[in-house]
Amino acid sequence: MIKNKSVPSVSVNYARNGSSKKSNELGMRVMQERAYNKRGEQYLLIKSPPASGKSRALMFIALDKIHNQGLKQAIIVVPEKSIGSSFNNEPLSKYGFWADWVVQPKWNLCNAPGEDGGKVNSVKAFLESEAQVLVCTHATFRFAVEKFGLDAFDDRLIAVDEFHHVSANPDNILGVRLGELINRGKVHIVAMTGSYFRGDAEAVLAPEDEANFETVTYTYYEQLNGYEYLKTLDIGYYFYSGSYAEEILSVLNPDEKTIIHIPNVNSRESTKDKHKEVEHILEELGEWQGTDPDTGFHLIKTQSGKIIKVADLVDDDPSKRERVSSALKRAEEKGNRDHVDIIIALGMAKEGFDWIWCEHALTVGYRSSLTEIVQIIGRTTRDAKGKIHARFTNLIAEPDAEESAVADAVNDTLKAIAASLLMEQVLAPKFNFTIKKTGSGPIEGYDYGPGGYNPDGNNVGVNEQTGQYQIEIGGLSEPKSKDAQRICKEDLNEVITAFVQDKTALERGLFDTEMVPEELTQVRMGKIVRDKYPELDDDDQEAVRQHAIAALNLTQKAKQLAGEIEESDETGNRNTALIDGVRKFAMDVRDLDIDLIDSINPFGEAYAILAKTMSEDSLKQVAAVIAGKRVNLSLEEARELAKRALKFKQERGRLPSITSPDPWEQRLAEGIAFLQRKAAESSNG
Repeated sequence: MIKNKSVPSVSVNYARNGSSKKSNELGMRVMQERAYNKRGEQYLLIKSPPASGKSRALMFIALDKIHNQGLKQAIIVVPEKSIGSSFNNEPLSKYGFWADWVVQPKWNLCNAPGEDGGKVNSVKAFLESEAQVLVCTHATFRFAVEKFGLDAFDDRLIAVDEFHHVSANPDNILGVRLGELINRGKVHIVAMTGSYFRGDAEAVLAPEDEANFETVTYTYYEQLNGYEYLKTLDIGYYFYSGSYAEEILSVLNPDEKTIIHIPNVNSRESTKDKHKEVEHILEELGEWQGTDPDTGFHLIKTQSGKIIKVADLVDDDPSKRERVSSALKRAEEKGNRDHVDIIIALGMAKEGFDWIWCEHALTVGYRSSLTEIVQIIGRTTRDAKGKIHARFTNLIAEPDAEESAVADAVNDTLKAIAASLLMEQVLAPKFNFTIKKTGSGPIEGYDYGPGGYNPDGNNVGVNEQTGQYQIEIGGLSEPKSKDAQRICKEDLNEVITAFVQDKTALERGLFDTEMVPEELTQVRMGKIVRDKYPELDDDDQEAVRQHAIAALNLTQKAKQLAGEIEESDETGNRNTALIDGVRKFAMDVRDLDIDLIDSINPFGEAYAILAKTMSEDSLKQVAAVIAGKRVNLSLEEARELAKRALKFKQERGRLPSITSPDPWEQRLAEGIAFLQRKAAESSNG
C-alpha cells in the first residue's frame, strides 16, 4: 500500500507574470531574443528548458548566419526522427521577422523515405545543392561526416538539438566528430539542450572544447515564472508494496491529464508482461467500453461515470500503435484539451513529445538516468489555459525481506533522491554569490527586502525579472580564471549533478549518523571538482567547490524554511516562499559564511522527506544495508583531510586536536594520524 501520498519532495511555486510568453517586434520571446543577440558567435550553447522555444531560436539564428554572415547552409541534427517535426516550416515574417523558415520536404531526412545509406547519400546531394536547410538524425550526420570527411561541411552551420546526447567519452562518436569539427575551425555550431548533463555523469564536452562556446542560459525559473497559467509544480518519489498496477489509483487521478510510464521490463518493478500491466491499469481505471475507431484510444468509464480516453503506446501491434501515435500527433487537435486523457507508454512520450495539457507524469520504477527524468518532467511543464498545477510522481517498490532485493531497492531509492535533489536545483532561481567584505554595497536591479541593503548584516537581493538572487557570503573564495568564472556563473548545476549522483556521498549523507557534514561538503565535493576540472588550479577548484555547495545547501535550507513559512502563512500566498526562506536563513544567523554553509548536511532535508514517504521498517532495512557497507578512511580522503588541516593550522596557529569537541576538527586530526601511520608502516617495510 502506498503511504503518505500527499508529501512531495519538491514543491515549487511561480508568479505567473506572463513575461516568458511575450514577443518583441521580431516575434521573439525572451529566450529567443537572448540567443539571437549572440548570433554572431561561431560556437553557441543554448541551455533552456522544454517549451521555451529553442527550435524557433535556432531558426532565427540560422537564417541570419546564412543571409548575413556568409554561411552556405544550415544542418539541423536531432537525436530521433520524431523530433525533426520541431523544425518544420514556420511563417516567421507573419510575426515580424524579415524571413520565413522553409525546409524543402526532400531535405527533411526525418520524414523523407530511404534507408540510412540513402539518407547519408542525401546529405551529400544537399551539400552540393543550392538548398539552405537540411534536417537529419544524429546517426545520419555522424555517418555522413565519416563518409565524406570534415572538409565537406566547411562554411556551414551545424545545429545539434538535445545536445546532452553528446559526450566527451571517446566511445561517443558524435562527440568525437564535433570535437574534430571544432579543432578544424571551419564550421559554426549551435548546440541546444534542456538538460546540460548526462545520466551517466560523463562530461558533455571536453573542457578545451567547451571553452570555445558562448553560453546562453534561460532557466526553468525564468520560464515557469513567466507563464500565464501554470502556478505550482510538485515532484515526489513514493513507495509501494505488492503490484503497482493494483495500487496505481492511490496516486493516479483519472481526472488529471496524465502520462504513465510503465517500468522497463528489466526493472524490479516490472512483472515482465507489459501487456498485462496495461490491462491491469485499464481495469483499475474503470469499465472498458471499447476503442474509438478513429483514434484507437481505449474508452474507459470511471467510477464517477465519466468516459475517459486512454492512448496505449505499449501495444506491439504496429498497425494499432501507429494509429494511436498518429492520432496523438494531429496538429488540429493540439489545442483540444479533450482529445485524450491518459497516455500509457514505456519508451515513448518522453524527449520532444509535446502534449501541452499534461498535468501529471507518473513514472513507475527508476528510469535509466537523471536526464531521462528531466525530460519526462518536461512533459508536464507546458503552459496551457486552465492548467494551474503540474506534478511528477516516481513510484518505487519498497524492499522486501530478500537481501538482494533490499540492495536493489536501496539503489533505486538513492537514484530517486538524487533526481529529486537535482530537479530542485534546476527549478530554483539562479544564485549569484559575492564575498561579504568591508565596503560591500547593493547591486543595481536587486531588491533587498523591506529594510533595504544592510551594510552591517547579511544581504540577499532578488531580481524578479531575471530570476536571479544575489547572496553575500563571508570568507567566500572568488574564481580567478575565465574558466572558473564561467563554471561558477553557468555550470554549477553540472557540478551538483555529479555530487548528488555520487553514491558514497548520498549513502553517508542520508544514513551515517556519525558522518560530519564537512566530509561531504569539503572532502567529497572537493574530489568531484578536482576530477571534473583538473585543468583548474587549487584556488579555482576551491572557489568552484564553495559556489556549488553554497547553491545546493542554500536551496535545501530555503526549502526547509519555506515550508515553515507556508504553514504559518494564512493568506496562502506561496509565490515568495523560497526567497523568504533564503532571507530567513540569512537573517537568522549572525554571519552567513562559507564555514557555516559547509557545516550543513546537503542531504538532511532529503532524509526528512524519505522518513515521511517510506515505512519505518523499510527505512530501517535500508539504513542497515548502508551501515553494513561502511568503509574506513581511504588514502585519498586522508590526504584531502591533511590538506585542510594545514589550512586549519594557518588560520588558527595550531594543528587540529583529536580530542576536540568539534567533530570536524577531530576528523581533520584523524586524517593526519592516518597518514602518519601509513608513513610509519612504509618506513618499517
